[in-house]
Order: sequence, then structure tokens, then C-alpha cells
Amino acid sequence: MLKVRVNGEEKELDVDPEMPLLWALRDVLGLTGTKYGCGQALCGSCSVHLDGQVVRACVTPIRRAEGRSVTTIEGLSPDGGHPLQRAWVELGVPQCGFCQSGQLMCAAALLAKKPQPTDADIDQSLAGNLCRCGTYTRIRAAVKKAAGIPDAK
Repeated sequence: MLKVRVNGEEKELDVDPEMPLLWALRDVLGLTGTKYGCGQALCGSCSVHLDGQVVRACVTPIRRAEGRSVTTIEGLSPDGGHPLQRAWVELGVPQCGFCQSGQLMCAAALLAKKPQPTDADIDQSLAGNLCRCGTYTRIRAAVKKAAGIPDAK
């Protein structure tokens, strides 16, 4: 039995310790906001926080989360009121939306570490997250808006 804190709640999981964290979150706990993209940690769609650090849930075995804290998009804000989520909505960032939870989790980790990021900081932090719709300009603007950086559109 693995004990993991997910979105602030203690969970006990009777699963194979090698099960990818993504499948434990989606299939066992029903947290489907984290998406399966490439399955090889290349696209960032499955990004979650493990003790505040971004990890790719598709290649992270659940055993690595034992006794640690996992935050998913559902845990970013219970009511969708996180500044990034509000900025995403206000600026109409998503198109198809598939990559957006991973984008948001990476952006949240960036702002936690660097509350006033530069364009270069944003580009570097989100470089591993692919958006097939090409919403990168709006993503950068939303991160800046959430950070309270003037002239964010």
C-alpha cells in the first residue's frame, strides 16, 4: 500500500509501485485533468507537481510519490480561481485545450519560483510543453497577466 498526498488529501493506493503516476491519478483516483500525450515525457501534457517540482507523470513511477505531495490541475485551485486559471480564461488561451493542464502546472511552478518572470524565463520554463494549436503567444501573455506584469495582453 502506497501512501501519497494528492491535492492536499492523504490517499492509500494498492497498485504496482512501477505504475506510472499518470495512471494512478487518472485511472485509480479519477483525476482526469492530467492528460496523456506522448507517454515519453516529451510533450508535457501530463505535467504535475511532486513536492512543488514539475514532473512528467507519464514516466514517473508511483513509488516516487510515496510519502510525498502531488498536485494536479484539480488541486491548483478548488474553484478555478488561481491567478493563472483566471488569466487563461480572460485571455482565451486554450484552443483545443488538450495541453493546457500541463501548461498551467508548469506556469504555476515557474511563478512559485519566480513571481516576476521575463519572457525568456517563461519560454524556458514552458519549452518542454507542446501545444499543437500554437497558443504560445497567448500562454506567455497569460503568465505575465497572472504575475501582474504591466502591458500583459
